[in-house]
Amino acid sequence: MKTLNLPSGKAIPVLGQGTWRMGENRTEQKAEIEVLQLGMDMGISLIDTAEMYGEGGAENIVGEAIKGRRDEVFLVSKVYPHNASLKGTVEACKRSLKRLKTDYLDMYLLHWPGSVPLSETLEAFQQLQNEGLIRDYGLSNFDLSGIQKALLLPGGAQIATNQVYYNLLHRGIEWDLLPWCQNNNIPVMSYSPIESSPTDQKGFLDHAAMKAIAAEHKATTAQIAIAWLLHKKVIVIPKSSNPVHLRENFAAIDIQMTAAELGLLDQTFPPPGQKVSLEMR
Repeated sequence: MKTLNLPSGKAIPVLGQGTWRMGENRTEQKAEIEVLQLGMDMGISLIDTAEMYGEGGAENIVGEAIKGRRDEVFLVSKVYPHNASLKGTVEACKRSLKRLKTDYLDMYLLHWPGSVPLSETLEAFQQLQNEGLIRDYGLSNFDLSGIQKALLLPGGAQIATNQVYYNLLHRGIEWDLLPWCQNNNIPVMSYSPIESSPTDQKGFLDHAAMKAIAAEHKATTAQIAIAWLLHKKVIVIPKSSNPVHLRENFAAIDIQMTAAELGLLDQTFPPPGQKVSLEMR
C-alpha cells in the first residue's frame, strides 16, 4: 500500500476504509465486520471512524473487526466538538478506546470546529499523546483560516492532518486549503470521495465523461473518482459494506490517467475560480 508521511515522520496509507453509518443496524453488523476484515486481508490497513458514527456503534464494529489484528491497522477516530474540552476529550478518547478494544489510536481528530476553545482540545491531545493513548492528532472540517490559527496555539505544530469533504464535484479546497496543507506537509484526508447517497452520485458517477474514461481503463466510474483523488496526493477513505465495491476501491490505486483524461475531468468538473467556503457533509 502506498503511503504519505505525517509531520511526525510516521507513514499513513493513502487508501482506507470509512465507517460512517456502520453500527446502526444489528442485522448488518456481521457483514460490516466481515468487509472490514476483508479490507485488512487485502492490505487496506487504514480504518477511519468516530464516536459520532452510530453513537459509538461504528467503533464497536471496528473493535470486533480488528480483534487480534491491532498491529495490522492504522486506526483513526474523532471526538465530538461538544466533548472536546480538556477533561471531555480525554474521557471521550478512553470511551472510544474501550469500544475499539485497543489501548491506543494512531490518529485522533477533532471532528469539526466547536465552541470549546481549541487550545483546550490541543492540550488534551498532548496529554493523551504523552500517556501513549494516541500516536498523532489532527483536525477535521477546518478551513484555511482555522488551521492556520490552530498551528499558532500550543501543540498546534504537531497537527498531523485535516480531514475534509473533497471530491470531483466539490473542489473548493483546491483554491487555498489543499495547496497550503501540502506546502506545509500536512496530509489532507478526503471523506465522501464518491458522495454518500445514490441521489448525490447520479449526476456524478453517471456522467458521460466519467463513463468514457472508465471504459478506457476497464474500470468503474467510482474507481475513476478515487483514482483522481489519489492523483491529487490526498488520503482517500471511501466507505463500503459491499465486498465487490471494496475490491474495486483497492484496484483504483493502480489506475493512472493520462493528461488528456485529467484535462477532460477539469473541463467537466471545473476547479474553483475563487475562494469557496469550506463544505461539510
